[in-house]
Amino acid sequence: MLDQVNWGMIGCGSVTEKKSGPAFNKVAHSRLVAVMGRNAARAADYAARHGVPVWYDNVDDLINDPNVNAVYIATPPDVHLEYARKVMQAGKPVYVEKPMARNAAECEEMNRISRETGSPLFVAYYRRALPYFLKLKELIDQAAIGEIRCINIRLHNPPYDEEVGENAKPRWRVFPEISGGGHFHDLASHQFDFLEFAFGPIKLAEGISRNQAGLYPADDCVMANFEFESGVMGNGSWCFTVNKEQKIDETQIFGSGGRIIFSFFDSYRITVEKGADQQVFELPYPQNVQQPFIELMVKELMGTGKAPSTGISGGRTSLILDMITRR
Repeated sequence: MLDQVNWGMIGCGSVTEKKSGPAFNKVAHSRLVAVMGRNAARAADYAARHGVPVWYDNVDDLINDPNVNAVYIATPPDVHLEYARKVMQAGKPVYVEKPMARNAAECEEMNRISRETGSPLFVAYYRRALPYFLKLKELIDQAAIGEIRCINIRLHNPPYDEEVGENAKPRWRVFPEISGGGHFHDLASHQFDFLEFAFGPIKLAEGISRNQAGLYPADDCVMANFEFESGVMGNGSWCFTVNKEQKIDETQIFGSGGRIIFSFFDSYRITVEKGADQQVFELPYPQNVQQPFIELMVKELMGTGKAPSTGISGGRTSLILDMITRR
């Protein structure tokens, strides 16, 4: 057990600017003490702007820093396995961004190393700790709409500006050799992780994934059906090349006594409908969305709590994505 968690962070990308990086210093018994980026100037700039004492441009130097006793990997998934292996073999806990890796096989290897070394492995499915999603789980657990029957997910987004036009330069998330898939793997991973958190294990998942628009190598349209061990069934559609007027992020949970409507990404509103009655909950995200999860992770490392997202649950999420996209 640790008395103080001194984090080293590998990667200085956009996710660390607000979602995660500042949160490490807002949690009791937690400090961000070192950062690493392959671009030295970028690492130095990040450290200066965020008050981080030490920066590196070599991953081994950060991992072996004696003042670092836990490591956060905030890089694209193609190096998650390599870096997590180094961290765990150094005897340090590791916190990995989502998706946990490019595929379920890489996740299983990471979990094997965690078992072998005894080093804890956590994954950044932080929705498991956000008040918005905990309220959703509470409504489900309390049978607010009766027995759950089925779930419908719709996530349709227009292309990003950098993905279209003569000078298009898509980002790494739509190159499967780096990310494992495309926007589906990036966003649906959060969705399926929460659904397993709320409803239990998914026993069957199947789907069709295609690249329709040809804007980048990854699939841009996915259709899926899935079934939980409990008998609850679900379906979903994900398309990332619709017209901006057709943009939608809506999930509906249908029960024997009503339905729950919510958004995974674009809204803080939860609507519970039972007949003519409607109840609305507004639960905005905290300033740094990973902070509630980091608090639980630090408590586990100190022996006073339990983090809800581990390599085991993170690996299951990647397995579901693989099943749907038939990888």
